[in-house]
Amino acid sequence: MSTRRHFMSQSAAAASALAFPLVGGAQPKSIKVGVLHPVTGALAYSGQQCRLGALMAIEDINKAGGIKSMGGAKLEALLGDAQSQPQAGVAEVEKMNEAGVSAVVGAFASAICLATTQAAAKYNLPHVVDVGVADQIVERGLKNTFRFGPGYRKCAETAVANLHVLNSAAGKPAKTVMIVHEESLFGTGTANLLARELPGYGYEVKEVIKHANPTRDFNNIVLRMKAVNPDIVIPANYYNEYALLVRTMQQQKVTPKAIYSVLGGAASSYKFVKEFPDAANGIIDCNHWFNPKDKRSAELKKRVEAQGLFFSYEVFMTYTSMRLLADAIDKAKSADRAAIINALQNSTFSDHIMPYGATQFVNGQNMGAQPLMTQVLKNDIKVIIPRDYREADPLFPLRA
Repeated sequence: MSTRRHFMSQSAAAASALAFPLVGGAQPKSIKVGVLHPVTGALAYSGQQCRLGALMAIEDINKAGGIKSMGGAKLEALLGDAQSQPQAGVAEVEKMNEAGVSAVVGAFASAICLATTQAAAKYNLPHVVDVGVADQIVERGLKNTFRFGPGYRKCAETAVANLHVLNSAAGKPAKTVMIVHEESLFGTGTANLLARELPGYGYEVKEVIKHANPTRDFNNIVLRMKAVNPDIVIPANYYNEYALLVRTMQQQKVTPKAIYSVLGGAASSYKFVKEFPDAANGIIDCNHWFNPKDKRSAELKKRVEAQGLFFSYEVFMTYTSMRLLADAIDKAKSADRAAIINALQNSTFSDHIMPYGATQFVNGQNMGAQPLMTQVLKNDIKVIIPRDYREADPLFPLRA
């Protein structure tokens, strides 16, 4: 009995020594963070880009001294693969919870985020959503869910209002629209919002066409487009399908007055511009974009390109989401889940490269988040709207 008591008092003394950071060279415990994305399957490219952003952020945070309020504790990534399937994302959340993560960042696609945030809510596990634009994600009253970027309602409203400004300035050459969208939550939701918003501005939505993921052949859809002959084509799809659709339009010589994307998966992608410069030329997109006037954007872009990779929205959205989480952990002074949720709820984080105001979460949505309008001009991507971030004047319509 006495040996047991002796052992207890020794371990209690050891524990109290550990409570003071760096006493006798003891390092603070690392803080486990789940990094969850679809790195295999149909969405693998985007998922890998997101993971790259998260890991670059963790590297930068740790290099800069870790979580200062916790004695320099380092972030430790637990990587998860959602395999481009919501149920696989849920299984990864279960594993991450078992492994004792303090929070999760992810999971790119709307349908996956809808499932992973719900799964994380069971464990009061804070989940920072990097991209997932479907507004249902933040409209279910989940206290653990915080979306850094804008939702598709905000993006659709911004896009339609700006389209009207551009079209009016040009003397209203565009009157008819065709929407082509992928069939999951993101594409369907975006298309529905657009189809509802556009008539109010006097546009006739001729047709709304959906396609599966993946789709390997857009010939029939483009033949239909030829027959309908819309002034404007609005695509809402992921990278591969977007690129293929626009290339098929080019091959079949379908030239609307404008290709005007809303959250177009390739429209404002340096990869697309490099691989298919002719097809990309002139495309306008309303999407996630960095602040081009912040020097740190250019520095981060250089670092990504030095690895032979592209600086896509997935990279900088997840990079900044991870920094937001680190800022909340620092404010919470704790790896405790409830404390982190509380810090995120009361968060004002403005030390970032996005064209946002300070983050302020209302029901899990960052009220400071906004998309920018970009256009592919001279094989580069330039911000055209709003004026505060403008790098080039818009070219509209593209073809008279």
